[in-house]
Amino acid sequence: MSNSLKKLFSDSIIYGLSSIVGRFLNYLLVPLYTYTLVSSGSYGIVTNFYAFTALLLVILTFGMETTFFYYANQKKDESDRVFSTALYMVGGVALAFILIVNLFITPISSAIGYNDHPEYIRIMSVIVGFDAFQAILFAFLRFQGRAWKFATLKMLFIVMNISLNLGVFLVAPQLAESHPEMMTWYNPDKQVYYIFLVNMLCTVPITLGFIPEISRMRHGIDFKLAGQMLAYSWPLLLLGLAGILNQVADKICYRFIMPGAEGDAQLGIYGACAKIAMIMAMITQAFRYAYEPFVFSGNQTKDSKESQAVVMKYFVMFTLMAFLAVMAYMSILKHIISERYWEGLRVVPIVMVAEIFMGIYFNLSFWYKLIAKTWWGAVMSAIGCATLLAVNFIFVPKYGYMACAWGGVCGYGVCMLLSYFLGQHYNPVNYPVKAIGGYFLLAMALFGLMGFTSLLGDWASIAINTVILAAYIGIVAWNERELLGRVLNKIKRRG
Repeated sequence: MSNSLKKLFSDSIIYGLSSIVGRFLNYLLVPLYTYTLVSSGSYGIVTNFYAFTALLLVILTFGMETTFFYYANQKKDESDRVFSTALYMVGGVALAFILIVNLFITPISSAIGYNDHPEYIRIMSVIVGFDAFQAILFAFLRFQGRAWKFATLKMLFIVMNISLNLGVFLVAPQLAESHPEMMTWYNPDKQVYYIFLVNMLCTVPITLGFIPEISRMRHGIDFKLAGQMLAYSWPLLLLGLAGILNQVADKICYRFIMPGAEGDAQLGIYGACAKIAMIMAMITQAFRYAYEPFVFSGNQTKDSKESQAVVMKYFVMFTLMAFLAVMAYMSILKHIISERYWEGLRVVPIVMVAEIFMGIYFNLSFWYKLIAKTWWGAVMSAIGCATLLAVNFIFVPKYGYMACAWGGVCGYGVCMLLSYFLGQHYNPVNYPVKAIGGYFLLAMALFGLMGFTSLLGDWASIAINTVILAAYIGIVAWNERELLGRVLNKIKRRG
């Protein structure tokens, strides 16, 4: 295994502490909210708001994370100046956003259907603004290879967030009953407000951990460089917008397509069940944090292209294993959410397939970034987003949130296919398509078998599904026995 691949995998493990393990710990909030919020409609509001914030974060960072990596690697001896310029630009936009939202809070809250709760929007504007600023700071840590500080700050936020949420939703209600004089601030009707407030109280202080990095702003802003970076990043902004809309457009549009309390309730069910499928997002995010700097530093060498092909195959193999594992133990995992939400569990495999397609699309996307034709990404993602929106607006009124799940599959599927065929034309990589397709068909066939085991009862289903999952792992291990043999030999020699 090449040194670059070793670096990729070692960094993936460390970044996984903050993304995979961190998000897993954050799963504590899913049962907490679904079991303690007074209604699924309340969770629907939370789902809707966090969809808006994800979209706004893309706008406020406007592709500057990837742009920073590109120019910092192009100008390694001037990386501090590149970082300072990027941080000034994103920080200025974030500050302007917070001010504008709070100045025009009334028309904004009315436009998105929250005229009774402008405080939600005020708080979320601060959260998004600080998240955007921190995005460049975290990108700088990744560029420097400081994975441990990255992971520590991410985990610190998660621990603070979980602790405060547990305090507000478990401890505070009991204290309000036993010692009401101590809890005059607590109001059980403001649960959604407390969720957003806790998020803000955890987000803002994390910025203090970046004081050494923020001090590099003394290099100022290079306006000539800023112009070059903006020219590179604006197609990435369009790409990011289309890409994030593929992830959140259904949750944003749902309240407009299905307005009222029933729409919020259905959105809450869909949002809660989709959380179970987010293991794919965890894997993809951890992979991205390590993979993006690796690809840009390797650029377009033959070794880099061979590594991209190998990594793609193993990414698909591993995500399919994760898919089958979630499906195998769904009778256990469903208890992550309250029984009130179980009617939506049928969306989980669909959303997971959409996430796999998204991960493949991300892995394929480097061809246009490496040859500086980022506008191709915007075009492809826009087509995918249009596909998703069309599925939602046409089918949600009849099929509800099931159309949202299938819209994701269609949108990402279109992006994935377009990126593969265009990439093979402009910057070809010899991906093992036959092997990847074979593993996908195998996983779907085994998933079909798991569907029949659900008729046998939970424990019998778990036992048989475990055998099915083991069969997938065994087949993959046999097919990849040469690589596994080399790895085992290295371990023996080191031992």
